[in-house]
Amino acid sequence: MTIESRRVYKLSNAGRSFPLDSRPILLIRPKKPGPMHAFRDEFLAFSLARDVLKFGDFITKAGRNSPYFFNAGLFDDGESLRRLGGFYADALIASGIAFDHLFGPAYKGITLAAATAIALAEKGHNLPFSYNRKEAKDHGEGGLMVGAPLRGRVVIVDDVITDGAAKREAIETIRRHGAQPAAVLIALDRKERGLGQQSAVQELQSQFGVPVVAIATLDDVMSFVARRPELGAHATRIEAYRAQYGAH
Repeated sequence: MTIESRRVYKLSNAGRSFPLDSRPILLIRPKKPGPMHAFRDEFLAFSLARDVLKFGDFITKAGRNSPYFFNAGLFDDGESLRRLGGFYADALIASGIAFDHLFGPAYKGITLAAATAIALAEKGHNLPFSYNRKEAKDHGEGGLMVGAPLRGRVVIVDDVITDGAAKREAIETIRRHGAQPAAVLIALDRKERGLGQQSAVQELQSQFGVPVVAIATLDDVMSFVARRPELGAHATRIEAYRAQYGAH
């Protein structure tokens, strides 16, 4: 793996000594990107083992009958959160996107951004992170923001994009603080249409020009199911669901 940046550091005393406003922006490129990195398959297997990813009959928020369901809230202990942070870090590194700050929108994004920051530090990339409150604090330090000041290229970390409202608010918050939204990092992209022909991910990218990086997508789920005989019965229904509701 090669690393390109204005300045590159690993987790060391020298790296920790950089003042916040001079910490490097990282651009990490995998040497041989493939159609499906191993971490995506491992993430789906782990999600299945944790019952985060389920197959069957489920009604979505939009009222659709879905053959699968993903609930990141079931990553609910220390070990699962540690591993989840590692998958987020792997996906962000594999994307090749330049970044130097992580932001977790309240509430789920707070834990996810913290877990990703820890995982990146373990991989030698110690970056600042911050998050927002839903309501402004009127005592102590006050305000809506907690953590490191928003500066440079900021990656928003969350679980999924449903209607995109929380991510739009996060993008506007980052820009209002004079920083640049670099990407939105999520666990799963369902690649599913909203009210129009585009998915919520596509709409967000079109509106703000900010790339969305997912640990896994519906295409990865379908490949994962196809390679596991015990899940084969679900493959036809997932393909039919994508044909009916998939974004183009």
